[in-house]
Amino acid sequence: MAFFASRFTALLLLAGATSLAAEAPFVPASKSAPAPAITVPQPSSNVPWLYRGSDIPIDRNWTFGELPNGLRYALRRNGVPPGQVSIRVAVDAGSLMERPNEQGYAHFLEHLSFRGSKYVADGEAKRVWQRLGATFGSDSNAQTSPTQTIYSLDLPQARPEAVAESLRILSGMMSAPTISPAEVEAERRTVMAEARERDGAQMRVQNAIMQLFFAGQPLATRTPIGTSESLAAATPETLRAFHDRWYRPDNVVLAISGDVDPALLAPLIRSHFGSWAPARPGPPPKADFGSPKPDAPKTAFLVEPGLPNSISLAWIRPWIAKEDTIVLNQGRLVGFIAQRILNRRLETLARSGGSFLDADVQQDDIARSADITQVAITPANGNWQAALQDVRAIIADAVTRAPSQSEVDRETSEFKAMLDVQVETAGAEASAKQADDLIEAINIRETIASAEAARDIFAGMIGKFGPEDVREATAALFSGIGPRALVTSQIAEPNGAAQLAAALATPVAARTTAQDEKPVTFDQLPQLGAAGAIVKRETIAAFDTEILTLSNGIRVLLGRSTSEAGRVYVHARFGNGLAGLPADRLTPAWAAPALGATGIGQLSQDAIDRMTSGRQISLSFGVSEDAFIVKSITRPADLSDQLRLMATKFAMPGWDVGPVLRTRAAAVLTLQTANSSPVDVLNRNLGALLRPGDARWKVPSPADAEALTPEAFRRFWEPELTKSPIELLVFGDF
Repeated sequence: MAFFASRFTALLLLAGATSLAAEAPFVPASKSAPAPAITVPQPSSNVPWLYRGSDIPIDRNWTFGELPNGLRYALRRNGVPPGQVSIRVAVDAGSLMERPNEQGYAHFLEHLSFRGSKYVADGEAKRVWQRLGATFGSDSNAQTSPTQTIYSLDLPQARPEAVAESLRILSGMMSAPTISPAEVEAERRTVMAEARERDGAQMRVQNAIMQLFFAGQPLATRTPIGTSESLAAATPETLRAFHDRWYRPDNVVLAISGDVDPALLAPLIRSHFGSWAPARPGPPPKADFGSPKPDAPKTAFLVEPGLPNSISLAWIRPWIAKEDTIVLNQGRLVGFIAQRILNRRLETLARSGGSFLDADVQQDDIARSADITQVAITPANGNWQAALQDVRAIIADAVTRAPSQSEVDRETSEFKAMLDVQVETAGAEASAKQADDLIEAINIRETIASAEAARDIFAGMIGKFGPEDVREATAALFSGIGPRALVTSQIAEPNGAAQLAAALATPVAARTTAQDEKPVTFDQLPQLGAAGAIVKRETIAAFDTEILTLSNGIRVLLGRSTSEAGRVYVHARFGNGLAGLPADRLTPAWAAPALGATGIGQLSQDAIDRMTSGRQISLSFGVSEDAFIVKSITRPADLSDQLRLMATKFAMPGWDVGPVLRTRAAAVLTLQTANSSPVDVLNRNLGALLRPGDARWKVPSPADAEALTPEAFRRFWEPELTKSPIELLVFGDF
C-alpha cells in the first residue's frame, strides 16, 4: 500500500531516480496480526487492475480502466486547485532496462519524445502547451529513473478541448516519437551537456555509494544519465529499437486527477490511445535487476575536499515482490515504529553535543533491486571514527534491548495522529500529488488506499504489539549483507578503506540513550497573564478576512478558507528582518533556525516535543528582507495550543546552548565546503555581490560562524523576540 512509500532519499535523487518503495515488512513473531474488520472484494475479473491479488480496500475516488491493447488508466475528479488537471504517463522503462550498450537511452528517448512526434512537429508540443498556459520545465516535464520514465503535464485550465488536445499529443509521443538523424544529433548535445553538468563532487560520491552498496547488480552502474560512450554511439536505429522494445501500451499507465469528470476522460483515452499496437508481438520483456552479492567489497574511502565529511552505512537484502495485503502493511507498522524510536535516540544524542551532528536510519526498497537499511551520519568536527562508534553503539543497544513501553506508546501515538491528520486534510490534497502517488504505487508494485482506509488498517494493529516485537523488528532492519560503509572525507588518510574496515570490525558496547519519559502538559508552560482585547476590527468581505488590532498593539490577519480542509497556516512576523540590521557588521541573524530548538522558559526542546507529541504543533524560524518570521502548519484541533506555544515563545524564550552550538558546527561544516561547484559559489555570494559593502547580505565565513557564542546569540535575539512589533497571520480552515 503506497501509504508507506518511502521518503526520497539522496541515494537515488542524485542519480535522477524516483523509484523508492516501502518499509521493510515485519510481522511480529509473538503477535499475529488481527483479522481485518474491513469488508473487501475477493480477487476477480471485476476488481480494478491495481487491486488484483490484494485485500486492501479499493479507493472508490479513482476510476480504473484497461484498454484492449493493455494500456491501463486511473482517473479521479478533484478540485484542488479548482479548474486544473494533472496528467501523468508512466512507461515501465528506465536505466535498469537498458542493455550495456544502451546506457542513457531511456533518458535520451524522453528528450526526443518531447521534441516531435506523430501529431506535432519538432518543438510544437511545447508551444501548444504554452498556449494552454503550461510552462515547460514546471508544468510540463519528464523524469527518468532506474525503473520508469514519467511524462508530467499540469494544465492550469482543465477545459475539455485542452485535455483532448493534450491526450492526443501524449499518445503520439508514446507511440510514435520522431527519431530522425537531425533530432538525434540535436538532442545528443543536450543530454551530453546534462551529463557534464552532473559530473561534480556530489555525483562522484553518489556513484561510489551505488557501486559499493549494489555491487554486482545493474543498479551499481546504470545511472539514468548514461555514459558518454553510449550516448555518442546512439543512432536513430538503436534508439528506435529501445523504443519499440519498451514503449508499448501494455507497459504504460496513464493517471489523471483534476477538475474533470472521469466519464468524459475515459472516451478520450480510448480514442487517442486505443489504436496503439506494440511494434513487436508477445508480452513486454522482463529485465533482470540481479541480487545483492555477499562477497563484494564492504568499505570504501573517498576524498572530496569540497564536501562535508559523511558516513554512509547499509545492510542489504534481496528485493522480493509481495502481494500488497492488509496483514503485510500492518506488519510494516512495527518496523516503522522501530525506526522512529531509533532515530529519536540518535537525535537525543546529537542534541546533547555528541560526536555527530545528525544521524538517520531509514529502510527502503530501492528500484526493485534491494531491500536496504541505510544509516547516514554527519560527524561533528570531522571525527568520523568517533561518530561511527557512537552510532553503532546506539544501534547495538536497540538490537539487543527492547525499548520501554512508553517509547513504543509515544511513537505509536504520533503515528496515529499522523493518520488522523491525513484524514482531516484529505480534502486539501492537490491533483498533482494524487496523480504522482498513483504512478509511484505502480512503480513499487503496490496499491493505494484512501486516508480513511489507511487509518482503519493500521488502527487494527495499534496496541497489538509490544517492546519485544519492536526489538525484533529492529534486529530485522540490521540483518542481511553488511554493514557496507563509505566515508567521504575532506582530507586523505593512509589506507582509509582499511581503517574503516577495522573500525567496523571493532566491537562496541551497547549505549543506552536516556529518554526522559515524564509527561509534559501545556499547563507547564510559563503563564502569559491576563488576556488583552480587540481594540479595532476591519473586515475584507471579498476574501473572508478580518484585520484586528489588539490592545498591546499586535496586528492580526485572520483569513478563513476551506480550500485546504483541515489545515491552518500560522505565521508571525516580528522585527524588521534584514532591513533592520546594521549594514557595517555581521550579526547572528543567520543563526535564526536555532531558535526553534532553544526551548521556552525552563522547558527544553525535548520537553516541548513530549508536550506536543501526537499533535501537529511546531515552530520554525527564518529571516526575510523586512521581518523575522516564525511559522507553522497546524490543524483546527491544535490551533489554540499552537498559538499559545508561539505567544509564550515570544514572551519567555528559552536559551539552551545545545541548539546554538549544533547550528554553529553545522554552519562551519557547510561553509568550509561551499566551493564545490560554481552554483554553490554563486548562490552563496550573489546577494553580497549585488550589494557591495552591505554586511546584511554577506554569508558568514567559516571563521565568522565559529566565532558565534551562545551569549552573543542570546544578546541579539532576546530583544528581537520580546520587544519587537508583531504581526500575526492565521489562514486556513478554522
